Amino acid sequence: MRETPRLIATDIDGTLIRDDHTVSARTAGVLARIVAQGTPVVLVTGRPVRWLKMVYEQLAEPLPAVCANGAVVYDPVRDEVLRADPLAPQHLAEVAERLRAEVPDIAFAVEILDSREMRHEETYPLRWDADHEAIRPVRTPEELLSVPAVKLLVRAGERDPDVFADLVAAAVAGLAEATHSSNSGLVEISAAGVTKAAGLDWYCDRLGVAAADVLAFGDMPNDVPMLTWAGRGVAVANAHRAVLAVADEVTAANSEDGVAAYLEKIFGVD
Repeated sequence: MRETPRLIATDIDGTLIRDDHTVSARTAGVLARIVAQGTPVVLVTGRPVRWLKMVYEQLAEPLPAVCANGAVVYDPVRDEVLRADPLAPQHLAEVAERLRAEVPDIAFAVEILDSREMRHEETYPLRWDADHEAIRPVRTPEELLSVPAVKLLVRAGERDPDVFADLVAAAVAGLAEATHSSNSGLVEISAAGVTKAAGLDWYCDRLGVAAADVLAFGDMPNDVPMLTWAGRGVAVANAHRAVLAVADEVTAANSEDGVAAYLEKIFGVD
C-alpha cells in the first residue's frame, strides 16, 4: 500500500468512538479535514441503519456507511440504501432449524427492511433502544422468519462470546456467515459471503478504489475480514486478540482516539 491511502474505512463501536459512545472533537475534526482534502471516509459497522443517527449528530457531516456487517450499503445524504444482501426466508428457516437443534435455549431477532426495523422473539433479551418504535416482538417463530433479513441475531443466556460464536459458526457453516462484535454473548448471522469486507469491496469498486489503497480500522472479530482485505489493516490497542493477530499495525485504544492519532500521522493533519 502506498503511504497515503485513497480511502479510509473504520468500524464505529470500540474503534472510532469512545466507550461512552461519543465521538471526540479531535476525531470529528480529523475526519472532516481528511474528507475536505478529498479522501473518502466510510463507516463500516455491525450497526443497523437506524443506529447511525447518534453518530452522525457528532460529525461535521454524515459519512457513507456499510452497515449490518456488510449486508447494507447506505448513502446518508439521500437516506438511500445503495445495496442490500439479506438472508432469504428459506435460509433463515434452515439456519434457525439448525441452531434450535444445537442450542435448545436459543432466542432470535432479525433486522429487516434494510435494518430500519427489528423483530424479535419474546424470549430475546433487548439491550439497546428496547422501546424504539421500530422494534417489536412477534407472535410466532414463523412470523419472525417470514421476510428477508439483513441480519439474524442470536442469544442463549450468558455464554462465553468466543465459544458461542464458534458453536454457531459451525452449525451454520456452508449456509450463512456468523460472527460477533460484543462481549455480551450476541452472535450475528448474515447471508453466505456477506462480511464487512464484501460490503466495503462493493462500495470501493463503485468508486474505483482498489483494496490495496484502503486503510481500515477495527477492534472485533467481525472486523477481521475487512482488515485482512484492506491494503493496511490497523487494530486499536483494545482490540480482540483475533484482530490483533491479523492487523498490520496497532494504534492507541479507542478511549485515547487511536484512529484520529493514526490519521494525523498519515495525513499530517491535527
